[in-house]
Amino acid sequence: MVKFGAIAKKLFGSSNDRRVRGYSSKVQAINALEKEMEALSDAELKQKSDEFKQLLQNGKSVDDILVPAFAVVREAAKRAIGLRPFDVQLVGGMILNENSIAEMKTGEGKTLVATLPVYLNALTGRGVHVVTVNDYLAKRDAEWMAQIYGFLGLSTGIIVHDMSDDERRAAYACDITYATNNELGFDYLRDNMKYERGQMVQRGHYFAIVDEVDSILIDEARTPLIISGPLDDRSDLYTRIDAFIPMLTEEDYEIDEKQRSATFTEEGTEKLENLLREADLLKGESLYDVENVAIVHHINNALKAHRLFTRDKDYIVRNGEIVIIDEFTGRMMPGRRYSEGQHQALEAKEHVQIQPENQTLASITFQNYFRMYDKLGGMTGTASTEAEEFGNIYGLDVVEVPTNRPIARADEDDEVYRTTEEKFAAIVEEIKAAREKAQPILVGTTSIEKSEQLAELLKQAGIEDFQVLNARYHEQEACIVSQAGVPGAVTIATNMAGRGTDIQLGGNADMRIAQELGDMEAGPERDRRVQEIKDDIAKLKQQALEAGGLYVLATERHESRRIDNQLRGRSGRQGDPGRSKFYLSLQDDLMRIFGSDRMDGMLRKLGLQEGEAIVHPWINKALERAQKKVEGRNFDIRKNLLKFDDVMNDQRKVIFEQRIELMDAESIKETVEDMREEVVDGLVALHIPERAYAEQWNIAELKEGVQTYLNLDLPIEEWAEEEGIAEEEVRERILAATRQQAEEKEARFGAEVMRYVEKSVVLQTLDHLWREHLVNLDHLRSVIGFRGYAQRDPLQEYKSEAFELFQALLANLRQTVMAQISRVEIVQQAAEAPEPEAPEMVGHHQNASTGEEDFTESSPLMALEEVAPEDRDPNDPQTWGKVGRNEACPCGSGKKFKHCHGAFV
Repeated sequence: MVKFGAIAKKLFGSSNDRRVRGYSSKVQAINALEKEMEALSDAELKQKSDEFKQLLQNGKSVDDILVPAFAVVREAAKRAIGLRPFDVQLVGGMILNENSIAEMKTGEGKTLVATLPVYLNALTGRGVHVVTVNDYLAKRDAEWMAQIYGFLGLSTGIIVHDMSDDERRAAYACDITYATNNELGFDYLRDNMKYERGQMVQRGHYFAIVDEVDSILIDEARTPLIISGPLDDRSDLYTRIDAFIPMLTEEDYEIDEKQRSATFTEEGTEKLENLLREADLLKGESLYDVENVAIVHHINNALKAHRLFTRDKDYIVRNGEIVIIDEFTGRMMPGRRYSEGQHQALEAKEHVQIQPENQTLASITFQNYFRMYDKLGGMTGTASTEAEEFGNIYGLDVVEVPTNRPIARADEDDEVYRTTEEKFAAIVEEIKAAREKAQPILVGTTSIEKSEQLAELLKQAGIEDFQVLNARYHEQEACIVSQAGVPGAVTIATNMAGRGTDIQLGGNADMRIAQELGDMEAGPERDRRVQEIKDDIAKLKQQALEAGGLYVLATERHESRRIDNQLRGRSGRQGDPGRSKFYLSLQDDLMRIFGSDRMDGMLRKLGLQEGEAIVHPWINKALERAQKKVEGRNFDIRKNLLKFDDVMNDQRKVIFEQRIELMDAESIKETVEDMREEVVDGLVALHIPERAYAEQWNIAELKEGVQTYLNLDLPIEEWAEEEGIAEEEVRERILAATRQQAEEKEARFGAEVMRYVEKSVVLQTLDHLWREHLVNLDHLRSVIGFRGYAQRDPLQEYKSEAFELFQALLANLRQTVMAQISRVEIVQQAAEAPEPEAPEMVGHHQNASTGEEDFTESSPLMALEEVAPEDRDPNDPQTWGKVGRNEACPCGSGKKFKHCHGAFV
């Protein structure tokens, strides 16, 4: 019996088809304006931008002017870069403008599609951000599309790594800004660590279009962005602990590859305790005594470094450094580091220099960063498999945009072999057969190790002329990809997500012209050579077409269907023919982890001979189910991360909004007066119980509190002896003394200086306490899961305790601020000195699934120099240099630096 839904779909089309058809009237209206736009001069076309801006100022919305604006962009693209957006690209642009994701196949021109909604929304003057996966694409797309925006009178900026704040501010001030997701997130966090509004670089979050949206909002969303500062050096401890791991046997630990976790067995724990005792590293009797928490953490990291992290797959060693390889793109991530001591454990394992660990200063997830935008759109070739997540987390619909020409690629069933050796032997034979008929081949691998293993096998088979594209050869990436469509070319690539360069059959003309004629001066000779190259590519394209187009040959299934689809999508560009096929073995990671033992036994019983493969649609369906399981688990991880981060995000919003209000305010005198009253109220309420007799008052502690937090030595014990005195009278006397103290200081230093000091102290104290609060939340987050054993919801427990910690932060803020301001003689000297330099900071990701897989992007600021204690002048903070947080404060107060001047430096 045929289901009613299936009948309705045949009659009316899917909901996706109906939505796409809904744009046809606007597409026709844009097409109807084409002749009118062609008749305009360049100046008249540019003038249209001012006309649109005026309409918006007069109350029109961007949707009201969409049709003429898109028609203007189409004409500008034809004149500026020689490309005319197809009708389906107009549809893609409309989808992006509607808080939705446009799923467009590889080669359909997503970069050009973005210009349509970008131009439309940039007319508001509020700034539009175009988000890319790496600096190369940000530069390439910005420079290419800026020709269109510039033609229409709009400015374009680019944000890349190693730019100064002034350069970033100028780029964000442009109508359109191209940047990577990491740079945008880190700039947001750094802006909320600045002390003046004018130092901030971003100017708001109005509209963002995210390229490779699945890579950024799904894959990288497992990793929060973190900015951190260095802790003390403990490299010797890492080295000593690393030496214990090779002494362990497989009986001493258990590895769970699905969860990426490693734990010690009882035998292993006992063996470690003996080793640690001999090395004088164990405190108490047991490894799991509370004094050994840090040691347990280091040992677990060392075990993971040796048993879960594989060299040339998860990382490589280059120039004496551990360089992380992105699991989704196969790219090297130079300058980025794993957190929680995992990177240091890898450095100890590989015997390279160990860098110090970092402490969290600020953090945010990509989910919460991108949800700040008023409007958000995204483009990718593969989003439909994650449509549920995009809808749940970001409120984004996924709309599949039809291809400009029908897809002619043949996707063949997978071939499954019993062993890796049999699989690779079959792959080599297949490559040989394809090369004989001059078919270009793209071979997809999942790691550097596998790509180099295959390269070696090809050499042994007598095939020398192939290209290897993996993290080791990242620099030649665009060039290698651009020529992968030449007849007979063999290109081995480690993942093809977000490469950003189309594989054109016959080769890429622009890339060849740049390579071969880069230094040649313009003129007739160069024009002749350019034409020769174009003619040659046309012949090669015809040859590749006759051979069957690009053959995508994958050596393994990825745990995510999207990555497989991205690889497949490289073939069949713009209606070209092509084919794709996956070669698998029961020893592949995905097959091995998801129960290939039973399948191996079944294949043996069926009499599968060595070198034979099993090919059946059922195999494809079984693998798809396994991939769905992994995707579902990863979705749960990201959802769980977001639930916990939402708790922190609410608090983060309060703190960051408060900071901006403080920076914008001319004076925060009233805020400080309120804090002063609340501190006095708190002290009196704590030490004078309600309706208690004077004999029951805790006068000694009240006097000490007033001395500590208000820097006042008041005769409170004498007041308590006065007959009939009430707590309200004590409160009023203390308040009067604090007001008198504040008035005297203002008279001595001047109102302007006091307003500066108040703002500086409040901001810097707020930052210091917020950082400590983040550390406390990290620790709470790491242990809250154990509450589940007591039948309590860890999330509710986390919300409750995080709220209590936040309340404590606010109370501590008031007390610390008053303690600082009441000792303002020293602060006055610091106020006249130059702004203290910030400590060195780095920004990074922390993997939510394990808590360890994390990579850092350095964003250095000048660090203070070390100064010998005898060279420090207690009255001149300029002479102190770098002071340790737990050192005695150089001012001579007798307190630790972090509780004195360190609270606001």
